Amino acid sequence: MILRDALVGAVRQLEAAGVTGAAGDARALLAAAVGITRDRLTLHLGDDLEEDAGTLFAAMILRRVAREPVAKILGRREFWGREFEVTADVLDPRPETECLVAEALSGPEPQSFLDLGTGSGILAITLLAEWPGARAVACDLSVAALRVAGRNAERHAVAERLTLCQSDWFTEISGSFDLIVSNPPYIALDEMTGLEPEVRAHDPRMALTDEGDGLAAYRAIAGGAGGFLRPGGRLMVEIGWRQGAAVAALMQAEGFEEVAILPDLEGRERVVVGVWPVSTLYK
Repeated sequence: MILRDALVGAVRQLEAAGVTGAAGDARALLAAAVGITRDRLTLHLGDDLEEDAGTLFAAMILRRVAREPVAKILGRREFWGREFEVTADVLDPRPETECLVAEALSGPEPQSFLDLGTGSGILAITLLAEWPGARAVACDLSVAALRVAGRNAERHAVAERLTLCQSDWFTEISGSFDLIVSNPPYIALDEMTGLEPEVRAHDPRMALTDEGDGLAAYRAIAGGAGGFLRPGGRLMVEIGWRQGAAVAALMQAEGFEEVAILPDLEGRERVVVGVWPVSTLYK
């Protein structure tokens, strides 16, 4: 069998299973199975598919039919132009999270910043790679996730400027920061059943939901951030697309100024930002 025939058969198999984007997924998995980059796959479609690669490809397609995300099958995800390891222990990074990175980079380079609930480390590591003079602390409740973040930090040569720690939000954090970023669990419990199986069955549940109204993390973050931000420091969180007003109100109630709700590329609410007041006598 040549690669073209294997690809056509895989696309049909994925489409029959109701997988969205079947052609792109099949191409990504075939390229990985035969050990070439995806952008060169077309040049090799007439090549014979070796037995071992064919066996691997067939197994990958079966995993995708079972709705495992491509990134989890391949063990990697591209984010902000860099490749990150992803496993079953971390959230599969979403493209919309790049909106938070873009907003952070639009401001001044901090001396130090904090990433709460770091998961695979994409926020802290991306920002450190873009800010060569900065240092960061990144925390997560999951030790397994911190291991993934550590490997990603080594991969992108920022490990010497990144401190990883196990913490339930601020419980084990000390010091002060110019910036706090977070992409916390924001799916409400009653929304979980409506998630795509790629998310519901393959991302860590604790990274998705607070088992309540989806706002518990924001209450903890907004309530605690002021004790760790330097005057004029920024707090920046990713949100669900209908949570802007609620999260902005939480920040304002805790004394944050210049609170703003920012959209993603599709115009949906995606990031809420606030500035800790320069004066500490606001209350």
